[in-house]
Amino acid sequence: MVAGSVEQVRDIVAAVLDPEVPVLTIEDLGILRDVTLDDSGHVEVTITPTYSGCPAMDAISADVSRALSDRGFDDVSVRLVLAPAWTTDWISDSGRQKLLDYGIAPPQQRGGGVLVTLSVRCPQCGSPDTRELSRFGSTACKGLWVCNVCREPFDHFKRL
Repeated sequence: MVAGSVEQVRDIVAAVLDPEVPVLTIEDLGILRDVTLDDSGHVEVTITPTYSGCPAMDAISADVSRALSDRGFDDVSVRLVLAPAWTTDWISDSGRQKLLDYGIAPPQQRGGGVLVTLSVRCPQCGSPDTRELSRFGSTACKGLWVCNVCREPFDHFKRL
């Protein structure tokens, strides 16, 4: 057992990368819900999947355990919680910028009223003249879009 504070443990966990979008940490993505450290050294990490059945959760759980084990925390449990359901509003501003820089159009943030996505700004050239090619992109939480100006296809992180 390694002595440490819950803040130190949270920093280790927060730096774990998402396996599907490896420029985002699980904290950027907003799936890291809680980290606790008890007096015996047991660490419990709570995460919420981007959608029920997300196949990346097993990899993320293993990466969290490995990151903590590499730093001397061997008594670790990772708990998945489905409620409240994850929402794209939990993606940090830094995470949204990282998505854009990586070539993925970030989801629009919620405002008042009902939001209907008619166009998504192209992450390559910035044009709003785009169209959806497929409701599903490289993963179920992204759609495939194409820019009518630069003709580049790109993923758009769906607003959930």
